[in-house]
Amino acid sequence: MKYPFQEVETKWQKFWEEKEVYKTDLTNLDKKIYCLVMFIYPSAAKMHIGHWYNYGPTDSWARFKKLRGYNVFEPIGYDAFGLPAENYAIKTGIHPKDSTLKNIDDIRIMVKHMGGMYDWSSELMTCVPEYYRWNQWLFLQLYKKGLAYRKNAPVNWCPSCQTVLAREQVLNDGSCERCSTTVVQKNLTQWFFKITDYAEELL
Repeated sequence: MKYPFQEVETKWQKFWEEKEVYKTDLTNLDKKIYCLVMFIYPSAAKMHIGHWYNYGPTDSWARFKKLRGYNVFEPIGYDAFGLPAENYAIKTGIHPKDSTLKNIDDIRIMVKHMGGMYDWSSELMTCVPEYYRWNQWLFLQLYKKGLAYRKNAPVNWCPSCQTVLAREQVLNDGSCERCSTTVVQKNLTQWFFKITDYAEELL
């Protein structure tokens, strides 16, 4: 007999959502665990098996801890700023705000179908003011204390994408991981943080 996954999983996912089974009582400080997996990049319309490689093991560990009596808080969110979202918008011809929010809606359904133990009442999106205003506030605190400063420094620059790339985004042959254009070194004014002031504390 074949497993009737559509019938069984739809039934239980509906039950979990209606009963708020995975909503965490954040006032309960006893045996608390904060389990945050990598935020999803909503830059494409679909998820793939690679996403579950990230979320499956972490979610399994969080469930194990919950069964052991821990108060597990496992939020979910979307890292909605950056080059992937911009490239997707350029590719589809849809404004980044519209394409990103639409992709988040689609991905939310897919993640719920995966059956993860996420507290959907604490869902986060980095592209909304309610979230990024705190990033801005934190940056201002660092700036006021002289811990954020600007100076010229060499960067990895993709002439095609017209953006700075992290070291991890430059392939071994010196090309951009997204468009295969040869990456060049360019001096640009950029922001730095004085984390060396806290080197001893960070050890």
